[in-house]
Amino acid sequence: MYAADGSVRPHFAALARRLQALGPGELDERQRTLERFFLLQGITFTVYGAESSTERIIPTDLLPRIIPAHEWARVESGLVQRLQALNLFLADIYGDRSILKDGVVPRELVLGAPSYRREMQGLYVPHQAYANVCGSDLIRQESGEFAVLEDNLRVPSGVSYMLANREASKRTFPGTFRLAGVRQIDRYPDLLLSTLRSMAEWRPNPQVVVLTPGVYNSAYYEHAYLARLMGVPLVEGRDLVVHDNMVYMRTTTGLRRIDVIYRRVDDDFIDPLTFRRDSSLGVAGLFNAYRAGTVVICNAPGTGVADDKAVYAYVPEIIRYYLGEEPILPNIETFLCREPVELSHVLANLDKLVVKAVGASGGYGMLVGPHSTAAEREVFAQALKANPDNYIAQPTIQLSTAPCLIDGQVEARHVDLRPFILSGEKITVTPGALTRVALRKGSLVVNSSQGGGSKDTWVLADGGETQP
Repeated sequence: MYAADGSVRPHFAALARRLQALGPGELDERQRTLERFFLLQGITFTVYGAESSTERIIPTDLLPRIIPAHEWARVESGLVQRLQALNLFLADIYGDRSILKDGVVPRELVLGAPSYRREMQGLYVPHQAYANVCGSDLIRQESGEFAVLEDNLRVPSGVSYMLANREASKRTFPGTFRLAGVRQIDRYPDLLLSTLRSMAEWRPNPQVVVLTPGVYNSAYYEHAYLARLMGVPLVEGRDLVVHDNMVYMRTTTGLRRIDVIYRRVDDDFIDPLTFRRDSSLGVAGLFNAYRAGTVVICNAPGTGVADDKAVYAYVPEIIRYYLGEEPILPNIETFLCREPVELSHVLANLDKLVVKAVGASGGYGMLVGPHSTAAEREVFAQALKANPDNYIAQPTIQLSTAPCLIDGQVEARHVDLRPFILSGEKITVTPGALTRVALRKGSLVVNSSQGGGSKDTWVLADGGETQP
């Protein structure tokens, strides 16, 4: 909200004036109104292993994060460029493997990745759109420019919280919202449905379903929410059946053919005949139907290899290789522990670095060096030596901050940004994002399962930052 000299940044001016006009009591009441909205809407997430209750209302901050139009324009073009390149990369490694033959990305890094699916080799994917929904995590650097912290191409979550935060924000700051010139995100469900249907354009009116692992999944609320907004069935694996390499949904009036499955089930569990045999979440024979081209799975199986934390280090080269362009959004400096020289550097600087397991997510499987104990660093040192290929390391990043309402006072908390990009017949960036907040003072971990929360993100239209 404030520049280094203490002045209010122009795009925050309207909100700053509104906060000055409201007393602590009024701000607290608006925060309670927001929380009641989430409670009544049933907007929850699940924390596995919690002693008291597994299902909780997601912590949500009252104050929006505001991004001016000129900054968003660069973010948008950078995300389109990045997803174009990653889709081409996936089409290549499951096709001719030119990038591997040319030595741009190490062959063993890709083919040995846990998320690489040899079953996808040579399969046709419409529009070469392997990652139909992408949620890349961005951070603001000290220079003020955004950089990509990681890509999420498998089954990225959080878009329902983005939409719910917007509804709550309109209720808590209606006048400020109207005056600020905020770009709308309400069309996301329609854009998602259009993207999914474009993946089966050979069918006149393709039937789309959302495949969920079920009510005990941490993101089940989102699965049901998106299915309802798109007007499509929400199904579990037991609701589908494969016959003659075609997928059908069981209904009270008989079987109905399915053309597109927006799956929120991990690769390993989508088909017990092809992947994990003990899975009860998927559909037996689904991958054979996918291979036959009678059904489309979105996101495509095997997309996770492109968001592998080790492959991440090569994304700038991937962009140059396929597009002949310089990356618009830079990466964070990354050390590959699989390289002996870089491993030695990481081991010598564990107290200064963040170490991540390449296949982990959600804030798990990582060491934040400056906030760790000597014992924790020793455990990670042994793990690094035992299996260096499984880890990468990055400098400890001081995430940028945004204003948050904490115990009735406006205080700074660390944030990141997760925009959502849709890829089908074309690539579309939603003009908004999920801002994740580390609500614990001094914390850099923004994941909701680790004590983080979220807030609305206002992307201003051209000229919006000059509104009164």
